[in-house]
Amino acid sequence: MGDRADRELGGLGGLRASRGFGPSALVTPANAVTAGRVIVLPFLVWAMVARADRFALVLWIAVGLSDSLDGVLARRQGATRSGAYLDPLADKAVVLTALAVLAGQHRAPWVAVLVIGVREMAVSLWRSVLARRGASVPASRAGKLKTLLQVLAVGLVLLHVRAAGAFFLWTAVVVALGSAVDYFLRSRRTTVTS
Repeated sequence: MGDRADRELGGLGGLRASRGFGPSALVTPANAVTAGRVIVLPFLVWAMVARADRFALVLWIAVGLSDSLDGVLARRQGATRSGAYLDPLADKAVVLTALAVLAGQHRAPWVAVLVIGVREMAVSLWRSVLARRGASVPASRAGKLKTLLQVLAVGLVLLHVRAAGAFFLWTAVVVALGSAVDYFLRSRRTTVTS
């Protein structure tokens, strides 16, 4: 998750209209897919709480595929500022909610979930500050890796492979902290030079 935002946040000045939607568009097919991801979230939570892990896994895979789909749509039809904002927000909501449910069921360590949650809030707040200043810093490869590791961790726990899920989650914590430091350093260079 998060590839679309990385492409769209290459700088607000770099947003371009391609085949149909300009940078200021709000109602787009890509944004509809992003909204669909959030609409599925309560059903995912219900399935996880009910321990209907097979159904939850199907929903989890569908959510992951929808993130790829909205990225494809955004590339084909034009990146938008709204998509650049909404896509990572939806990703964070879905991943953090799933991790919190697993932690509440003692299937994932709370410490790891809290560290990731605080990291996401800090980066999101700083991203908002930068946007108000007219600057943006695209996510790094480490940020993409962090998201992939989290998605794999949740999927593995739903498959009842908890040891591997825990390994991927703790690896995601390490990558998340490293990518946050990298993000803040890159954003500092951007604000200094702009």
